Amino acid sequence: MFGKLKSALGSEKKDIKIVAPLDGAVVALSEVADPAFAEEMLGRGIAIRPIAGRVTSPVNGKVTQMFDTGHAITLTSDEGVEILIHIGLDTVNLKGEYFTPLVKTGDAVKVGDGLINFDIEAIKVLGYDTITPVVICNSSDYTQFETHINCVVKIGDEIITLGG
Repeated sequence: MFGKLKSALGSEKKDIKIVAPLDGAVVALSEVADPAFAEEMLGRGIAIRPIAGRVTSPVNGKVTQMFDTGHAITLTSDEGVEILIHIGLDTVNLKGEYFTPLVKTGDAVKVGDGLINFDIEAIKVLGYDTITPVVICNSSDYTQFETHINCVVKIGDEIITLGG
């Protein structure tokens, strides 16, 4: 009875699903060789070892910031989830070379919309790790935080479920 009453009053929150912005192998953030990510200083999340150089939107929302160098982007979902997608480690040093932003700060995006293309092979040849953290910057706002790790995903597969 109370469940139906809760639903009728609209106080029951629906889970928020974050989908993979890249094709690749999903690993725990602790596997990222950068303490800012591995120690969750920027928030909780996952990392993807990409197999292709295309990043798409994992949510419906807005581009909060497209970094000038094109190596990273932040989004805010329609539900208020703040997401950082950071392509590779130390790739800011490439100063935008090998990255092609497809959106700009302020743009509205839908799940699957292209955000950034990057030359994965050229970046690897230069010795950069292309592991890509996907971090929920406001993860402390959610009591439920479930990650789907140790699997291979395609763009659009669920990687994080938030609730509460």
